[in-house]
Amino acid sequence: MHSMGDQIYKLDTRDQWLTKLPPARQRMAQLLSVELDGLCEVREQAETWLLEQGREHPEVRRLMTLPGIGPVRAAYIVAIVVTPFRFPTKRDFFGYCGLGIVTRSSSDYERDERSQRWVRRQVTQTRGLNRNRNPLLKTIFKGAALSVISQTDHPLRRDYERLLQNTKPPLARLTIARRIASATLAIWNKKEEYDAAKQCTTDAK
Repeated sequence: MHSMGDQIYKLDTRDQWLTKLPPARQRMAQLLSVELDGLCEVREQAETWLLEQGREHPEVRRLMTLPGIGPVRAAYIVAIVVTPFRFPTKRDFFGYCGLGIVTRSSSDYERDERSQRWVRRQVTQTRGLNRNRNPLLKTIFKGAALSVISQTDHPLRRDYERLLQNTKPPLARLTIARRIASATLAIWNKKEEYDAAKQCTTDAK
């Protein structure tokens, strides 16, 4: 079986894959291709408009100084958050972004056989990220963390390498995402640009 990869979505290679389909499926695939092309064009126009609007806002330009945050991510953050003063602490912001660490258990109580009373169970609770979140912000900060750790020379990349000595990669990436989120809130509140020497030492726990 040949892997089509993303060739079926490209205009210059799509037709050769469409001809491999049964005749009854070709027409449906062609209609879906027309729909895809239209959506891609609209997406490009919307992104152009987003970038134009973002350039007019000083908050967007300020957030673009953050590592891993480009013009699109910065514009999304400003559009979603609106003002940093909604969040008294960075922990509140972590929770809104889906980067807050919580513990969960399926059952906290059990019936005691002797007393027939309900008592709290002594069980180990699992840790995970909070579920009541803004999913787009979570994607933005996790994507920013991946962008940073792919760089060869950045203080946060060096922090990531140090974290890997005692931490599993997913948790290390989460730590970097939380540091970027923490720095976002800090520089937005203070109306200053990102300073790696100051922000990379911020405790994002």
